[in-house]
Amino acid sequence: MTPALYGLFLLGLLSGTLITMSSTHWLLAWIGLELNTLAMLPLISRYYHPRATEATLKYFLVQTTASTIILFTATLNAWYTGQWTISHPAPTLTTIALTASIMFKLGIAPLHLWYPEVLQGAPMTAALIIATWQKLAPLSLAYMTLHLVSTNFLVIVGVTTIAIGAMTGLIHTQTRKVMAYSSIGHMGWLLIALLLSPKIATLTVMVYITTTTAAFLVLTNTRSNTITTMGTSWPQGPTCLLMMALNLLSLAGLPPLLGFAPKLLIIEDLTHNGLAPLATTMILLGLPALYYYVRLAYFTLLTMPPMTHPMRVMKINRFPPSSPLMTTAALLLATMPLPLIAILYEIV
Repeated sequence: MTPALYGLFLLGLLSGTLITMSSTHWLLAWIGLELNTLAMLPLISRYYHPRATEATLKYFLVQTTASTIILFTATLNAWYTGQWTISHPAPTLTTIALTASIMFKLGIAPLHLWYPEVLQGAPMTAALIIATWQKLAPLSLAYMTLHLVSTNFLVIVGVTTIAIGAMTGLIHTQTRKVMAYSSIGHMGWLLIALLLSPKIATLTVMVYITTTTAAFLVLTNTRSNTITTMGTSWPQGPTCLLMMALNLLSLAGLPPLLGFAPKLLIIEDLTHNGLAPLATTMILLGLPALYYYVRLAYFTLLTMPPMTHPMRVMKINRFPPSSPLMTTAALLLATMPLPLIAILYEIV
């Protein structure tokens, strides 16, 4: 794929997301989602590999199915109410179908089974885009239609998503699948944050995208596809792998790293609203996720591959010249001071 063509597809991703996020009309939102899907498919299949082809087909089927349901519900809503406005109250049937389609696009449980498989088969850069940028358009639709859905239903779905993301990630050793279940778990936290406050939800999205991007940058730079290869990459780039460990602990929500702030605000807000049992449940469900984050950090920092000439291996550097830039970016993204987060929270 030529750089010009690659840039054209990235422009399509940008345009599709902005169209969906800025529209209040269902047809414009649907057009933005379709543009997003069509621009993403060549990025997943840019390398001619059976797994990439399989991931492309799965992504196409999932996204087109969800977009078709959205178009059907929008048409049905216009038939019943005469309105194409996204935030307009809708009948129960269309609300259920719309909620399911948005959950499908976001990879929220129980409609999440496609998500780890697509991320595993996609190239690392495409997996990064799917896990971060491609979440924004469906999230904007979820925010605009949140008042149409039962709060109890969303709480149950959010807690279930956190549990599945935490429990299922324990059994995988492929880094992209672990990051996929990490993303699923964070979607559960984000769903609860949407019910509490737009400020907390916005901050949660920003922190999630920031930390996930930093982690994927290091995985891309070190070509770490499994937990074992993360350990073998240490002699060739110790600083870069140290930043990866910080990003993993930040994703786990450990203080004083960046990922701690949104989880603290969510737990604090739940407690102030008299929902301490829900907050306790979310904390307990986050412990398995903490375990596999710490396990990844352990393999990154404290394991060394078998070698007979350590000093000679340390001189090998297969990383591209952008490694110092990636390392600096990962460090800044993982350890952004909490006072800055507080200022950001007040702004948004």
